[in-house]
Amino acid sequence: MKNMMKSKRYALLLATALTVTTVLAGCGGGKSAGNVAAGDSGAGSTGDPGKQVTISHYTIDSEDRTFIEKLIPDFEKAHPNIKVKVEKAPYEQFDSKLQTLIAGGNSPDVTSHYGYGGFAEYYNKDMLLDLTDLIKEDGFKAEDYNIPENLMKIYTVNGHTYGIPVNMYVTLMLYNKDMFDAAGVSYPPSDYEDKNWTFDRMVEDAKKMTLVSDDIAKTQYGVDFTWAERDMRPLYFGAEPYSEDTWTNGGVPSETHFDSPEVIAAYHKLFDLVFKDKVSPTSEWSKSVAGQNGDPFVAGKIGMSIGGSWNLAGANDFPFKVGVAAVPWGGNDKVRSTLYVDPLLILKDSKHPKEAFEWIKYLMTTEVQEKSIELSGGNPPVNTEAAEVYYKHFDGIDPEDVKKVYEGAVKYGYESYNHLITNYSQINDMFINELQPVETGHKTLEEVMPVIQKKVTEIIKR
Repeated sequence: MKNMMKSKRYALLLATALTVTTVLAGCGGGKSAGNVAAGDSGAGSTGDPGKQVTISHYTIDSEDRTFIEKLIPDFEKAHPNIKVKVEKAPYEQFDSKLQTLIAGGNSPDVTSHYGYGGFAEYYNKDMLLDLTDLIKEDGFKAEDYNIPENLMKIYTVNGHTYGIPVNMYVTLMLYNKDMFDAAGVSYPPSDYEDKNWTFDRMVEDAKKMTLVSDDIAKTQYGVDFTWAERDMRPLYFGAEPYSEDTWTNGGVPSETHFDSPEVIAAYHKLFDLVFKDKVSPTSEWSKSVAGQNGDPFVAGKIGMSIGGSWNLAGANDFPFKVGVAAVPWGGNDKVRSTLYVDPLLILKDSKHPKEAFEWIKYLMTTEVQEKSIELSGGNPPVNTEAAEVYYKHFDGIDPEDVKKVYEGAVKYGYESYNHLITNYSQINDMFINELQPVETGHKTLEEVMPVIQKKVTEIIKR
């Protein structure tokens, strides 16, 4: 794994990391830990071992994030001068509540970009603490925590570090082996180098598993394709919706191409799954099933599901045999996976950055990272030693398949736009609202995409 991490498997990710560094090179940034400590009243921030302080960790109110509460007792036992309080928010309210807390002078100490907004947005809003001095003073080395240097560079801007990578999600395919067996379809490969595994073959396999009935209980679909965020999906087919200078222009693309024939054609291929080939469910059907039985794939109503590797986290509880496979080739020779590398961040207005950094270091240790895989239900660590435990975490799934899928996804991966483009939470909200009538069949892409093109341009210029 270590050799793998050091090899060209990370070539694209490294390119992305270097790109992000360049992207943000001209941007402003948060003040350093040294600045905070110097200006603070000294209530614990100077590292006084006799002074007890309380730090807050702001996260999403879901089991795969709030598991950190179970790690607090051991940390507090080892650090009697530090108390940790967890603050939570629903996913949809994560960014807005965070902004409210900061504006009200109640900034949390530690968080990540778990909401719609990403690193570029947080950085450009001057929300983040520059960790460089803190890292230097502490003697922190990524290698001591088995963190690949390439991943550290993602959150390094002009030589200044603003985040410590903790989890790395990729895009993958989960498939229901029971549905494949019933339809007599061979399982999809986990090897990204299998050139026979294409988008068109996926559609043909999906047709064999799709059964549409007036009775919702008898209906099942072959595939649910939710590759990346909505604005990113054309990239899977080789159509680029944002201009190349996005990555050298401060996270602000000079041009977008959402009304171009190439991008519209890419969206047509995805919506054809629903309205032409009829192998994917409508959003209305999915919501109806979810209201009765929970997630349609978990309920056994979908043969193949393409999405983030967070969907793998609950695999041990699925009521059917599950497999993991490569995302099929869709026409882009370089990009088949979206990467979501989540960092732990200290906010600029933290009153106790040194204690917050102690908490982050604790969370990054191999022992805690391995424990976190179990407690979270399967969060993928960036710690390469702990990753070996992650690959073996899923009942009934060959660890080699999980490892192959991760290797291929990183090789053909592209860091998510939501981490790289400023004002992304507004862009994402706009896409969800504007594409909804297309998803329900009430408007065409030709009607909607010019509107999206105009609105995304306005948001980027804010």
